[in-house]
Amino acid sequence: MNIDSLLQPFQHFGVKLGLERNFQLLAHLGNPHEKIPVIHVAGTNGKGSVCAYLSSILTEAGYRTGRYISPHLIDWTERICINEQPIVADELCQIILQIQDAIDPKEESPTQFEVITAAAWLYFAQQQVDIAVMEVGLGGRLDATNVCSQPLVTVITSISREHWQQLGPTVADIAGEKAGILKPGCPAVLGPLPPAAEKVVRSRVLELQSPLITPQPSHPIQPGWAEYQKNFYLSSADIDKSANFPSIQYPLPLQGQIQLTNSALALATIEVLQHKGWQIPESAIINGMAKTKWPGRMQWLMWQEHKLLIDGAHNPAAATVLRDYVNGLIAASPSPYVTWVMGMLATKDHGDIFQALLQPGDQLYLVPVPDSNSAATHDLADLANEICPQLSLCSTYGDVFSALDAAFAKENNLVVLCGSLYLLGHFLGQVNSR
Repeated sequence: MNIDSLLQPFQHFGVKLGLERNFQLLAHLGNPHEKIPVIHVAGTNGKGSVCAYLSSILTEAGYRTGRYISPHLIDWTERICINEQPIVADELCQIILQIQDAIDPKEESPTQFEVITAAAWLYFAQQQVDIAVMEVGLGGRLDATNVCSQPLVTVITSISREHWQQLGPTVADIAGEKAGILKPGCPAVLGPLPPAAEKVVRSRVLELQSPLITPQPSHPIQPGWAEYQKNFYLSSADIDKSANFPSIQYPLPLQGQIQLTNSALALATIEVLQHKGWQIPESAIINGMAKTKWPGRMQWLMWQEHKLLIDGAHNPAAATVLRDYVNGLIAASPSPYVTWVMGMLATKDHGDIFQALLQPGDQLYLVPVPDSNSAATHDLADLANEICPQLSLCSTYGDVFSALDAAFAKENNLVVLCGSLYLLGHFLGQVNSR
């Protein structure tokens, strides 16, 4: 028995937003979600890296720290970690079996995501974690993670137009769904939001009387280091006590300008916890930041003696961030070609992603995303040529490895594999198994 075969029966229920099934299932399991202090993190982009920073810092501070993320890149066990270590596969199988036994056949069956989320709650409760960092799967208000009534702090990293089929057609609609994780009186840490989204979220914050923290992005001080200005989520009496420590300098191992914002959101969240009495010294922050890893997001690796940049870039906002990073690389060390090796799911906003990524002179090699609802490569090629007719090359390949072989056949080009986390997961899984 393996994890895939245990979860397979729940896959055909698809994506169904709603909390009633979750509350029923968790009640049958003894309500494990009520036994764990929680940080709840939502956002279109950035939530994964914020969770990674928080988990690493809290682990370094000596707390037994659970972290739940989605999707995984290679293996289901990546989704459920304690102190940065994934759950053992056999343990996850046992927990899924326990959940199957708890499902009432007279009630509506939970979805696959609801089962794996319940597994995280149950595992964290059984392992008696001190705190859990929970990443929202889709939206917020009706997401399976949104069963905690009193989180320690909620975070909304960013909001842009993604998953609009489920969350609503406008950024304001999507903001309303993501604001659904906010709770009465619970501190809310917000990243930079579009005006229409910010209006919705601030209105909800006001309605719930939640303390609001909107940190400024950290600023770079030298390569790989940044400085964060404290926000003083404190009473005025406390500010004087902290006056000698107005900022903190820390290593920033994750790539891209956006990490100045994401790391600041994580450190603002740590400030809230410190104010609540959690013991998190500056040394734990510095060491935790230094040890943070977030695979598949602006990650450099060696492939067949070539340097390869990989990144999900699975929505327009993420594609813009990646393009900005690539432009910075080109400015620092000009390269004759930028070669994109890309595959995308059929449900994504292909045109907007191409608009953000492609520039005249670029090369584009399109591949299918295996074992997924992949967009057809010939359709993507037609669209890419329409959006950026000045591409120097646009080709389709049957698989990612033949595309990479072709891409690296040309010397001195910057090769980027992107477009889908599922594609990256397939690539990394194959590479690791060779």
